[in-house]
Amino acid sequence: MADWRDQVRGELDALTRRQTARALWRRHPSAWVDPSPGGTPAGDATGWLDLPQHMAEFAVELPGFADKVRADGYTDVVLLGMGGSSLGPLVLGRVFGTAPGYLTLHVLDSTVPGQIAAVRDRVDLRCTLFMVSSKSGTTIESLTLLDYFRGLLGSTGVETPDAQFVAVTDPGTPLETLAHERGFRRVFNAPVDVGGRFSVLSRFGLLPAALIGVDLKKLLPPVVHMATACRADADPLSNPGALVGATLGGPAKAGRDKITIMTSPRLESFSLWVEQLIAESTGKNGRGLIPVVGESLFDASEYGNDRNFVYVRLSGDDNAHLDAHADALQAAGHPVTRLQMNDTHELGAEFFRWEFAVAVAATSIAVYPFDQPDVESGKEFTRNLLSSPDGARGTPSVAHDSGDVVELISKAQPGDYVAIIGYLPESPEVENAVSELRAAITRKMNIATTFGYGPRYLHSTGQLHKGGPDGVIVLALGAGNEEALAAPGAEIPGTSATGSGANYGFESLFEAQMLGDLKALHSKGRRNTLTVLKTPYENAIRDLASSLNAAPW
Repeated sequence: MADWRDQVRGELDALTRRQTARALWRRHPSAWVDPSPGGTPAGDATGWLDLPQHMAEFAVELPGFADKVRADGYTDVVLLGMGGSSLGPLVLGRVFGTAPGYLTLHVLDSTVPGQIAAVRDRVDLRCTLFMVSSKSGTTIESLTLLDYFRGLLGSTGVETPDAQFVAVTDPGTPLETLAHERGFRRVFNAPVDVGGRFSVLSRFGLLPAALIGVDLKKLLPPVVHMATACRADADPLSNPGALVGATLGGPAKAGRDKITIMTSPRLESFSLWVEQLIAESTGKNGRGLIPVVGESLFDASEYGNDRNFVYVRLSGDDNAHLDAHADALQAAGHPVTRLQMNDTHELGAEFFRWEFAVAVAATSIAVYPFDQPDVESGKEFTRNLLSSPDGARGTPSVAHDSGDVVELISKAQPGDYVAIIGYLPESPEVENAVSELRAAITRKMNIATTFGYGPRYLHSTGQLHKGGPDGVIVLALGAGNEEALAAPGAEIPGTSATGSGANYGFESLFEAQMLGDLKALHSKGRRNTLTVLKTPYENAIRDLASSLNAAPW
């Protein structure tokens, strides 16, 4: 394989010839291939470039709202949202934590009953603000969770439960209409020309940041500086976004498409946001960059030559082992890009850098970064399952024992990767067990692995699984005995509902989402299987890892 540095230099030269940075800032459609039929044109999807100049306005408006909420005695905020509406706030909450006297943030982007119950039991409902975030205003998970918690508030004797809700959505959406009809405390509109995964520097990300006490005025200057630097078009070496875009796109064209993200411990959650940005923006038309996050550290010799490493480093964090690992990878000839953050308040600038970089990388691999053409297929199968479970269910490929899982993984070829999806309650125990399974796969097969909780991954890597390169093997881990949890009166968006709503429990919704996505994967010819786990789930996952380690090949 050619030296990756030559691939990056070649891509930088190509960016200069094409004047890519200039075309991007001018929103010129020539920067990318055409969007999918029905996709949003570039001119209507690049408003994120303008967000830095609006942050000064947000830095006054949003803390003022947060102060009023605090004065009213609220102690917690539960964010009900998916994908780009939730992952940015999740990062901000984990990186900054809660400032004294501000609200504690709980991000709920799951329909798994156990996960919903855990958040429900963690807060005092009477002192909790609910933030419903949905760009389209039709996100099935968010609206179902909205009705569930609204019902709970009513059952606890709260006289005006709707006053504990705020909505963040585009103007004119069904959610905005609903919020005004019910009398939500506040409706915040988002810019229509900013896609969900590019929206973290809008009210979608900055409202929850203000509620937990992040100083938005400290976030602003680094973002403005980064946006200004990303305007450089004569020399991509002086453009921090274009430079990272070239380091992603150039080697990918030569087979190094597994973008393996390493971060300082305090920035661990940042990789989840990057994962969605890369996967949904580039995974289409049989092409794509495959983000690999949350992976164990292996010896440099255990990685395939399809890897491209990016190390996001925060000064003052516990970086010694990661510094040594990055040095070893580079010495072994792997591409390693190092991005330095000197302070957590540079996080906003890093968001912008990556947005620009991924938009540039999309030009390198000839995909349009502002649509997600394969997301709808899984949603359609889910709606069919909910409206007619018996007629639409079908039969996914089911692994009846660990031997079936081992057999599926044994068929992987160099350059393939295994995407593990877990429709399970989140817990450190599950994540540790999944890490052991991922490590077993990588050491046995010398291939990359990814992991995402369902249904979160549907709004993150789901587009990549269905629309990206064919070298994916999907292993679904299903919960075998989830408790029943009612989802009262939730209308199914996108159906011809009469307004009476649909009655189904969360266990039905999450099962329909899991089976619907597997059905969509099957329709795309993707290799996949479902294994239903018994509790405790972490033990069942470790059994899979043990079976794989014991395989004779």
